Amino acid sequence: MALSGAVRHATGSQPGRAGGSARAVTRTLSDDPLGGTVRRTVLPSGLRVLTEAIPAMRSVSFGIWVAVGSRDETGPQAGAAHFLEHLLFKGTRKRTALEISSQIEAVGGETNAFTTKEYTCYYARVLDEDLPLAIDVMCDAVADSVLEPADVETERGVILEEIAMHDDEPGDEVHDLFARAVYGDHPLGRLISGTEETVTPMTRRQIQSFYRRRYTPPQIVVAAAGNLDHATVVKLVRQALRGTPLDSDPAVPAPHRPATPAVRTKPAATLVEPKETEQAHVILGCPGIDRTDERRFALGVLNNVLGGGMSSRLFQEIRERRGLAYSVYSYASQYADSGLFAVYAGCAPGKVDEVLELTRAELARVAADGITADELARGKGMSKGSFVLGLEDTGSRMSRLAKGELLYGDLMPVDELLARVDAVTLDDANALAAELLARPMSLAVVGPFGANDFTA
Repeated sequence: MALSGAVRHATGSQPGRAGGSARAVTRTLSDDPLGGTVRRTVLPSGLRVLTEAIPAMRSVSFGIWVAVGSRDETGPQAGAAHFLEHLLFKGTRKRTALEISSQIEAVGGETNAFTTKEYTCYYARVLDEDLPLAIDVMCDAVADSVLEPADVETERGVILEEIAMHDDEPGDEVHDLFARAVYGDHPLGRLISGTEETVTPMTRRQIQSFYRRRYTPPQIVVAAAGNLDHATVVKLVRQALRGTPLDSDPAVPAPHRPATPAVRTKPAATLVEPKETEQAHVILGCPGIDRTDERRFALGVLNNVLGGGMSSRLFQEIRERRGLAYSVYSYASQYADSGLFAVYAGCAPGKVDEVLELTRAELARVAADGITADELARGKGMSKGSFVLGLEDTGSRMSRLAKGELLYGDLMPVDELLARVDAVTLDDANALAAELLARPMSLAVVGPFGANDFTA
């Protein structure tokens, strides 16, 4: 997909190393009236730098995004991407773990990281005047971590505690159980953290190999948003990477993850995790659509109508009218080549049957009869409002840049995205509802039940 926006200027690319004197290719992607000026530079190594200049801000969010997630692991590697995320803050050839954290905290900044099924992000948020420090520290951590054996053992213990803590949170566990019901043994059905069985025997050599094979410049996008100058950010990134393993030979950026072939999902199934909890947690859902499907805007509107807020059908019927659950909502997850649509509810164990009956009835009703024009308008308003309101901080703008580049190979201007939502018709939403909500549904349950208490 072509990059949006006119090309304002470009410089020729010459062979060379990332930190050397070779010239990079820079393009202006957009000068959005609802945002700042967005520019994109491709370094000779294939690493991409995107920035959005917002002079009215006094902060900058800076992120390093790697197109590697838990779905890129083999079975024995399960948890390697998440393990590595922990380790990259533990020390480099230039800094100890304490220096990495203290240098950012000394200027009032914050750092963090997260791993998903398709990418990993390391980020910092600082005052604009401290951006050079943030770039140097974060690039150092991501590019040049030493992965000391002692740190591997320390973080192994931390991660095993994290896995145990996750097992104590049934409201989180049920989402993983649902993914397993739909995807089975496919990597999209596995835990991002890995399991005790895979994390315990994982060696430093395995993690180091995963690090150096996967963390390469063509797989990396650097994004920053706030009060900044694009050319300065590019210069600082190149300086920070000079002499590191990411100061590599010329290459081209890796293409975004393809949408085909589509992931093969499992037949509809019921999975129950018996657990003595005071509340039952249930998810009813089905395979959805991938993130490049043109119907994703209609799905966003439909999801809002079904379970996207307090005015949604499911919330009104199950919580407001009947008081059967404290929390009930629907959601859609989208990947490069697959997706999920699901309804979650947390309720007293004795009310599960009634909640599921009402949920199935409402989904069947919308599949058969569709939504109304008033609901369509409300669903559109929710989609547009939540998107625009979400852009009011530098962190969300930085994320938008990186995800557009990493996941779509394109940055859709804000006004175009809003127009795509506006263009969703009642026929679009209802056609999608008729197809999606009529699919066989899988059920995941965590609570005080036996494995045979529910039928498929």
